[in-house]
Amino acid sequence: MAKLPVEIEKIIEQYGPKLNYPPKEGYHGNDEPDKVVNTHCCFCGMQCGIQLLVKDNKVVGFDPWMKFPFNEGRLCPKGVQRYMQNNHEDRLLSSIERVEGEGFRDITWDKAMDKTVSGIKRIQSTYGNDSFAMLSGVSLTNEKSYLIGKFARVALKTKNLDYNGRLCMVSAGAGNKKAFGLDRGSNNYSDLEHAEVIIVAGANISETFPTLTHWIWKARDKGAKLIVIDPRVIPLARTADLHLDVKPGTDSALYGAMLNYLVQNDLLDHDFIDNYTSGFDQTIDSVKEYSLEWAEEVTGIKKEKIKEAAELWGRAKTSFLLHARGIEHHSKGVDNVLGCINLVLATGRIGRPYCGYATITGQGNGQGGREHGHKCDQLPGNRDIENPEHRKYISEVWGIDEKDMPGKGLTAYEIIEAIHKGEIKGLLSICFNPLVSLPNSNYVREALDKLEFYACIDFFLNETARHADIVFAGSLQEEEEGTTTSAEGRVIKINKAVDPPGEARTDTSIILELAKRLGVEDKFTYENSEAIFNELRIASKGGTADYYGITYQRIVDEMGVYWPCPEIGHPGTPRLWEDKKFKTPDGKAHFNPAPYRPPGEVTDEEYPVVLTTGRVVSQYLSGTQTRRIGKLVDQYPEPLVEIHPEMAEKFGIRQRELVKVKTRRGEGIFPANIVDTIRTDTVFIPYHWPGKKSVNLLTPGTLDPISKIPEFKVCACKLEPMGEIAGDSHFSKAYQSP
Repeated sequence: MAKLPVEIEKIIEQYGPKLNYPPKEGYHGNDEPDKVVNTHCCFCGMQCGIQLLVKDNKVVGFDPWMKFPFNEGRLCPKGVQRYMQNNHEDRLLSSIERVEGEGFRDITWDKAMDKTVSGIKRIQSTYGNDSFAMLSGVSLTNEKSYLIGKFARVALKTKNLDYNGRLCMVSAGAGNKKAFGLDRGSNNYSDLEHAEVIIVAGANISETFPTLTHWIWKARDKGAKLIVIDPRVIPLARTADLHLDVKPGTDSALYGAMLNYLVQNDLLDHDFIDNYTSGFDQTIDSVKEYSLEWAEEVTGIKKEKIKEAAELWGRAKTSFLLHARGIEHHSKGVDNVLGCINLVLATGRIGRPYCGYATITGQGNGQGGREHGHKCDQLPGNRDIENPEHRKYISEVWGIDEKDMPGKGLTAYEIIEAIHKGEIKGLLSICFNPLVSLPNSNYVREALDKLEFYACIDFFLNETARHADIVFAGSLQEEEEGTTTSAEGRVIKINKAVDPPGEARTDTSIILELAKRLGVEDKFTYENSEAIFNELRIASKGGTADYYGITYQRIVDEMGVYWPCPEIGHPGTPRLWEDKKFKTPDGKAHFNPAPYRPPGEVTDEEYPVVLTTGRVVSQYLSGTQTRRIGKLVDQYPEPLVEIHPEMAEKFGIRQRELVKVKTRRGEGIFPANIVDTIRTDTVFIPYHWPGKKSVNLLTPGTLDPISKIPEFKVCACKLEPMGEIAGDSHFSKAYQSP
C-alpha cells in the first residue's frame, strides 16, 4: 500500500474518498457468477435479506432474496449498492503504521501486533489496567460483539469498554428495561399490517428504514390511521392523517399531555392497568397539570391536533407505536421513551395480535450488539455487570475468578472526557468512527491527539483511524460468518461470501491473535464463528436476552429465530408479553413518571435558532462506506441546512446560499435548502460527513443522566448568510428547487 501524505486530512476534506462508481473491475453481467450467497444487508437494523453474487472471490452484484420474510426482496437505495464497497480501491489491503512527519506506511502483521501489545502493556503497567480503553461498534456480528466484551474484560482487563450503540439505542434500552424488564421491541413488524392506528415518533422511516415502510402501507391499505410526530414534514408525514410538528426537545410534554387527556376522558384499559401494571397513580399525578393549552405553548403543536391524536390513539382497538432516534437523542431521551410506553400501557394494547410497541434499531446489529458484550455496564444475555449473581455466572463461563472481572466502566463520550483528564492513555477501536459520530468533534479530535497509543481495526481508513499509530486491515461483513439480530429481535445468519483481499484478515482472527499475545490464549480457543456463538448461547442462558435454544441450523431452517428462546425445542418469541409476565421484579409492566424538563441548551438572543440533526436516505452513519459509493453520493453529495422560507426571509438567506451555522462549540458552512417542510424556528443538518462538513462540530456533549446518550437532536445556533451562492459541487442537483 502506498504511503499516505502527512496532510491527508486536508486532502480528503477537499476531495473526499475515492468513489467506486462505476466499479472499475468485477462482474459486469457477461459471465455467470461462481456462487450466490444468501445473507443480509450490512447497513440498518432491518437487516434485509439479500443474495450476493460472487465471481473470482469478489462480490460483483446482487439478486433479491424473495423468500426472506421481512423484506421479501425489497431493498433501499443503500441496500442495492452495498455490494460495491467489496472491490473498492480505498480498501485497506495490509496493516499500516503512522510515522511522524511522513504519514502511513505498510507494516507486517507481526510488527503491528508487537507494537500494539507493547503499547498496551506499557500503558497498563504504568497507569493501571483501566488507563487503556476500547471502543467497538454494532455493525459487528453477535459473535464479534460477544468476543470483544470478553476480550476487553479478560485480555485487556479493563472496565473501560463501550460502543457506538451509545449513540443509538441506549435510551430505548433503558426505557424498555424500566417498563418491561427487558430490552427489545415487543413485536415483529408484520403486526403492523392490521393495526387500526399507528404512531411513528421521531423516526424518518421512509428515508432511514425504507423497507419498513411497506408494512405501514399495508396497514394504510386496510384503513389504518397514521400519526407522525416530527419537527419536519418527513416523507411519511406527507400522507399521514395527522402530523404533529413537535418543537425539538419538547417530546415528553406532548406525551404527558396525551396521557392526561386519556385519563380525563377515560380512554383507558382499566383491567390491564389494574392487573398487569404498577406505578399508574404516581405517573398520572406527574402529568395532571399538563393541559392541551399548556402542551400547545410548550411544543408548538396546536391543541386541536394533540386532542385528535389522543382521541385516535385512545379509541382504537388495535394500535402500534414505533420510535427511533428522534425522541432518543436527547438529554432526556429515556423520559421520552417512557412517555411513549406510558401511552401504550394506559390503553393495554401490548402482548396481543396487531397491538405493539417497537424501538427501531438504527445500526445493523444494534439489537444483538447491545445484548452480549461491548456495553460498559453489561454482560452477555443482557446481564448487569454490577450484579453479583450475573458476574459469577459469566465468570464461570469464561473460566476466570469473579474478583478479576472488571466493573462498570465509562460510556463512549465519557471515555473522550477521561482522555482529556489524563485518566485514559491508550485506546483500541473497531468499527467505530467517533471523530464523525460523537458530538463536539473538535473536542474529540483533541482527545485522540492526546493518546499515548491508539490502534484501530477497520477495512477503510476512516477519519478517526488517521489519528491511529497502528491500523489493522480488518474485514467486511461478507468476509466472515456470523449472526446478527434484527430490530424485530429475529436472530439471522450472515454467510461468508468471499475471503478478505490482500493481506487483510478477519476481525475475529485479529482479536484472537491479540488475546494470544496478551497471554490468555487458553480463554480464546475457538475453531470458528459457530464455536463462539455456541459459547454465547451458554453465556446468555437464563438472561433476559436468552439465545440458548438458537442454533445456526435452526436459523437457516426457520429464516431466523426470535429471542428469547431458552430451549432447543422452544419456537422463539415473535411477540412479547402474550402471557402478561413481565421481566420486572414484581412481574408487572411499570408506568414511569416522565415529567417535562427543558433540553440541555435552549435558544436565547445570541443563539436564537433550534438546530436538529438526522439522516438522509443515501447515507449511513459516519459515511465511511456510503460516501465511497458514487451513486449514493450523487443522490446527496454533502450536507445541506434545511431552512423554512419564513426563517430564510428573516435572515436574508437565498436558496443555495452558503450559510455559516454557529453554536457555542464551533461553526460550519452549509448550502441553504429552503423548504416549507420544517418548523419555522428550526433548522436541520444531516450528520454523515467529516471535517468542516460535520454538523457534530456544532452539537453538544450534554448526556442523558441514565443512558448517557448525547443530545444530538437539539441545541441553540445562529445563522450568518455568506453572500455566496453554492455551485453544484456544494449542492445536490436532486435537492435543488426548480
